Amino acid sequence: MTAAPALAEPSTHEVVLAHRSRMRRKRLTVTALAVLALVVAVADVVVGGESLSIVETVRAIFAPWSAPAADTEIVWHIRMPMTVTGILVGAALSLAGAEMQTILNNPLAEPYTLGVSAAASFGAALSLVVGVSAVPVLGVLGTAGTAWVFALLASAVIIGFSAARGPDTETMVLLGIAMVFLFTALLSLMQYVASEAQLQQVVFWTLGSLTRASWPQVGMLAVVVLAAVPLVLRASWKLTAMRLGDDRARALGVPVARMRIVVLAGISLVAATAVSIAGSIGFVGLVGPHVARMLVGEDHRYFVAASLSGGAFLLCASSLAAKLIVPGVVVPVGIITSIVGVPVFLALILSRRRTRRTLWT
Repeated sequence: MTAAPALAEPSTHEVVLAHRSRMRRKRLTVTALAVLALVVAVADVVVGGESLSIVETVRAIFAPWSAPAADTEIVWHIRMPMTVTGILVGAALSLAGAEMQTILNNPLAEPYTLGVSAAASFGAALSLVVGVSAVPVLGVLGTAGTAWVFALLASAVIIGFSAARGPDTETMVLLGIAMVFLFTALLSLMQYVASEAQLQQVVFWTLGSLTRASWPQVGMLAVVVLAAVPLVLRASWKLTAMRLGDDRARALGVPVARMRIVVLAGISLVAATAVSIAGSIGFVGLVGPHVARMLVGEDHRYFVAASLSGGAFLLCASSLAAKLIVPGVVVPVGIITSIVGVPVFLALILSRRRTRRTLWT
């Protein structure tokens, strides 16, 4: 019998070339996602109740002095705030979901599962029903300011208890579930005591919508997101290491407990700001990171950018669909994301199961 030939080990040069090819492929994927999000955002600006052509829309954006005043008003004060809010809220929710899944090592973690959205919904309902202004300084924001405060309050409770007992993932997830039940019950109480007109306002807010967008709110959310992204990228290798498990991350020198609390605090601010502006929008913070993870993997240098672009694409596409379903009516975008998100999420689960099956066979 002749011995089986030994497999040749790849040379260092081949390994380097393969690594560069993978990195190039990831960069192209992130670029494609960003371009796709931009294309859908442009389509979202063009489509609306008033029949403006692409040429008229572009003129109103880039040369408003030469466009009719009505076109400029429609584009700059109605459509553009909605689209830019869709980009920022989608990116913020997807970023929040991505980092919550990372630090908690839980594929189901997102602003919904940690109670941020439920707390914001209660805060908005409290403002609409009782007329409470939680923060006088933010009185110009009204309902959004109160929702923001309660969303941060829920996060502060989780962070405080975790810091006292030790920030392990199980404690944080259980506390998040407790916050969901608590604020959902309080929201139901507000709906029970609300008048018919107030109840209609509360229900509309909880459905999630981009029609409440204004340029001051867009500016505030942009500042929060643009401040959070560099900080996350700066800690990219630590966050990537945390996906290997707490023990391995500690062996690599990552302060796991401190990172978990600091990242949760920062991401909670991002999520609270997004939810307070757009209301409860489901599945973006869950599906966006999963799609990014399937496309570029766990390396946070690419995973963060892919999550941002994926979330922006999902919400802008949902906003576009919300305008097209019923002509002349803008359906709350939270309904669209939930309807579209469920089959997409089921497809992701099935694809992951098929991948694992092929790896074991």
